[in-house]
Amino acid sequence: MSKSAYAAAGVDIEAGERAVALMKDSVARTHRSEVLGGLGGFAGFFDAAGLKGYDHPVLATSTDGVGTKVAIAQALDVHDTIGIDLVAMLVDDLVVCGAEPLFVTDYIACGSLDPERIAAIVDGIATGCEEAGAALLGGETAEHPGLLEPDEYDVAGATTGVVERDKILGAGRVRPGDVLVAMGASGLHSNGYSLVRHVLDGAGIGLEQVIPELGKPVGEELLVPTRIYAKDCLALAGAVEVHAMSHITGGGLANNLVRVLPGGLGAVVERSSWSPAPIFGFVGEAGQVTREDLEATLNMGVGMVAVVAPEAADPALALLAERGVPAWVCGRVDNGAEGARLVGEHPVG
Repeated sequence: MSKSAYAAAGVDIEAGERAVALMKDSVARTHRSEVLGGLGGFAGFFDAAGLKGYDHPVLATSTDGVGTKVAIAQALDVHDTIGIDLVAMLVDDLVVCGAEPLFVTDYIACGSLDPERIAAIVDGIATGCEEAGAALLGGETAEHPGLLEPDEYDVAGATTGVVERDKILGAGRVRPGDVLVAMGASGLHSNGYSLVRHVLDGAGIGLEQVIPELGKPVGEELLVPTRIYAKDCLALAGAVEVHAMSHITGGGLANNLVRVLPGGLGAVVERSSWSPAPIFGFVGEAGQVTREDLEATLNMGVGMVAVVAPEAADPALALLAERGVPAWVCGRVDNGAEGARLVGEHPVG
C-alpha cells in the first residue's frame, strides 16, 4: 500500500490518530466536574456555571513554555517529565495573583509524530494538571517536517483561572515590614538552561557523566521536574494574610521579586537564610560563572516567594511545613532603596 501524498511529505495522519488514542486516558484523569465532552473535538468546553458562586469573578490567564529544557529531554530520550514542567510554568505564574487554575491547553510541535513519545509528553502534562487541580481541556499536536528535525519537538501551553476581584494579590497590597517567605525549589526548574547547556559544552561534560557533588548523572539532575506550588499557594492565601507572591523564573530572585514591589519600597533578601542545592554551585564552578550572573539567571533554590503580613509569617511557615513544602523567612520589605537587594553570604557546607 503506497503512502498518501501527505505522508510522503512527512505528515502521518494515522500516527496522529494513534497519539490521540494513547493520550485519552491521561487527559481523562485530569477532568474536573465542569468539563463537558471528551477529547477529539475542535474545542474544549468548561461549564462556567460555577462562577455564579463568586461575588465578582475575574478570569486570569497565563501562557508559557519550558524553553531549552526540552533539549535535555530529547538528548536523554526521556519525555514523561517535561509536561510537568510546562504545567508548573503556567499555573505557578497564574496563582501568584491568587487565581485558582481551572484548565490547561497545550501545544506540541514536532518534526515527526511518534505516538508513544507524544503520549509520554501528554502524560506528564496530565500529571502536572492533577498536581495543580486543573483540567487538561484540550490541545494541539502539529507535525512540522522540514522545520524541525524528526526527533525534535517543542511544548507550550496556556492556563485560565479565576479569582475574586477583591482578593487579587499584588504590589498594591504590599507594605513596609512585610515578611518574605521563600519556598524551596526542586532544582533548576525550567529557566537558565541555555546557560547550563553552554557551561556543559564548554567544560566537555556529557549528560550521562556522574557528578560527585550531585551524586547522579548531570542529565538526571537537569530533568528534575519543576515544583508545582499552585495548591500550596492557594491554601496559604486562604489561611493567612498574603499580600503578594512572586514566581521565581527567568531573571532570578531579585528581578522577579521587584515585579510585586510598589514604587517607593524595596526588599532585602538574606542569603544567609538558605543554602542553594549543589547544582547551582556546580554550574558556577564548571563554567566559571560569577555569582552575579548566576543570581540573575537561575532561581538559586527559591522557586516562589510569598509576601505576607509580619504576624502571618509563623503561621505561613507552619502551614507550608504541613504541606511538605520547604519554606523559611528570607527577608523583608523596607523603605530603603527601590528594588530587591541580596545581602550576606550563603552558609558553607
